[in-house]
Amino acid sequence: MKTQMHKLKIAKTAALLGVALTVAATLPTELSAQTERRGRIDVLAYDIAAELVPAEQVLNVKAKVEFEAQEDRVSTVEFDFNDAMRVRTVSDSQGNALTFTKSGDFRYRLNLVEPLAKGAKLAVEFDYDGRFDGREESPVYGIRFAAVENEGAAFLYPARWFPVNEYTSDRYTMNLSVTVPSEFRVVSGGLEGEKELSGKITYTFENTRPALHGSFAVVRATMAPVPVSSEGITSRTFFRKEGVAKPTGEMVAKAMNFFTDTFGTPLVRNMALVETFRGFPNGYSAPGVLYFASNALQAEPNQRMILNQVARQWWGGSISAFSRSHIWLVNGLARYSEALYVESTGGPSALETEMRDVYIEALTQPEPPLIQAARYEDYSPEYWAATAGKGSAVLHMLRSVIGKEKFGLALKAFAERFAGKEASTGDFRRTVEEIAGQDLGYFFIQWIESSGAPEFKLTYTVFRTSKGFRIVGKVSQDLDTFRMPVKLNIETEGNPEEKMVEVVGTSSEFSVDTFGKPKSVTLDPDMSVLRYDDSVRVSVAIRKGEQFAEVSDFVEALKEYQKALEVNRNSSLAHYRVAELLFLQNNYQSAANEFREVLNGDLEPKWTEVWSHINLGKIFDVTGQRERAVSEYNQAIRTKDNTQGALEEAAQYLREPYKRQTREL
Repeated sequence: MKTQMHKLKIAKTAALLGVALTVAATLPTELSAQTERRGRIDVLAYDIAAELVPAEQVLNVKAKVEFEAQEDRVSTVEFDFNDAMRVRTVSDSQGNALTFTKSGDFRYRLNLVEPLAKGAKLAVEFDYDGRFDGREESPVYGIRFAAVENEGAAFLYPARWFPVNEYTSDRYTMNLSVTVPSEFRVVSGGLEGEKELSGKITYTFENTRPALHGSFAVVRATMAPVPVSSEGITSRTFFRKEGVAKPTGEMVAKAMNFFTDTFGTPLVRNMALVETFRGFPNGYSAPGVLYFASNALQAEPNQRMILNQVARQWWGGSISAFSRSHIWLVNGLARYSEALYVESTGGPSALETEMRDVYIEALTQPEPPLIQAARYEDYSPEYWAATAGKGSAVLHMLRSVIGKEKFGLALKAFAERFAGKEASTGDFRRTVEEIAGQDLGYFFIQWIESSGAPEFKLTYTVFRTSKGFRIVGKVSQDLDTFRMPVKLNIETEGNPEEKMVEVVGTSSEFSVDTFGKPKSVTLDPDMSVLRYDDSVRVSVAIRKGEQFAEVSDFVEALKEYQKALEVNRNSSLAHYRVAELLFLQNNYQSAANEFREVLNGDLEPKWTEVWSHINLGKIFDVTGQRERAVSEYNQAIRTKDNTQGALEEAAQYLREPYKRQTREL
């Protein structure tokens, strides 16, 4: 049933995107101005009193919400609200009972007694409860953000366990109190206090700086926080899993110090780190607290996940997007923060490798423009590919345009100016233009308000001159409104030379003089521009196939892998992904054929070789050919490639034959 619902949501999203693209093509350039508008109200503060009854898996809540009208004559207001919540009453500050109705999935509409004038304030109080036993639907398909388990509970902001206005955008202050039985304790962000009465303890958390507050965890009182001090940072860890507190805390400290140097002082330096439950996201960042799923906590910490979540103390924590139309700022900056750390530890080559992977992800969703990416389903692969992947790619290109030094100054200025506020794409652009000292309107129109990516074709002729040589050439691509400075690398008989070519429109001519005789000319040698070529098309098709495979849509996944093979029949990775699907479907003969094609291909990436031998061994074990299976496992070991524990797995099946996995139909 959930799978059907998910497919319906995907179809609905696709339809909305199609409409958006059609409409966007007919609208004037003022479209960007429209995205600066937001909701009808601005929530100022919450005063929430919650009581958790773990034995019944129930949360009882009274939530007072104070808001200000942003338009004249506001007579109805809407809030996102978890469907597991049963609203008993809603009343205003004058004691008037308010009528309310469901206006859609996870959304409630309140009817006010009197319309509010623009700028007028009102407080309303919700009295409600909700049962969280694992059977309730999350506002985000397939991901849990609220749970009550034997070992405790977790309620994160995306669960909308309290009425939320302008999800991920509207910032507010919050006084939160959570009452639990005395055998439990509550962990959250803010100024903390506690009071014990009649076998219960009420924990209070005061947050006076506007942010997206409202996430908390409940742990056993016997789980005393384990402090981890490293590089001047002390984290309080609340982990049930053993052996992970120290390495996780140390990685958090490294990330916190690096990002502090890069972006400026965070709201909180010494944070709490909490373990959540099965089905929760690997990581979630709330003001002053990082939440990690059990499977994401390892003795060898997941560096990338930790980097991303720590970076979100700035991007999303200190600064949130003005509206969902600008969410690429938060997700793109968090993702690019990972890349900046990779560069600091691995150098320029590590950054280049990292960004090539990011570009591939970005190109899986070339439509719609980033400014319309809010139409994607929250937390979907498409959402992350667009807002995080393409957002990060845009930031990398921006750095190449204005220079590394000015880009770093712009990020720090942006983080400082909008700390504790919402920020829009326009805010970011104005900050960057001020630091860079140039008009970047063309860049933001191309990469934020427009869609698509170019595919360059370079033609040139070399002439001898009295002073050396002259290269006269032309760059062609198919985006009529495209404009971008692109690097031209010229290998000569002497030192190599680099020039910048302004590529404008579908055809741009250039002329470059060199002293040495040119041997080769390459456009965009570092792949700084988000663009297509044959190798990129292969990688993009494979990545899209992987995204379909993640949601078990094997038919669409296979179509994408076939697209990759149409461009490059020698792609070992494309053959490997096809073989994986066939293996999952127990089509062993066809799977074996594809794994052989992997070994006869380009063996890129290198790990496809060792894992193809292992999978061939599994196929031979399943089909009763033990001698041939042993031969494949031995060949796997001879590669000496231990990617993803390949050598240990090969050794395991040498000792004991692989057995076919049975699955319930």
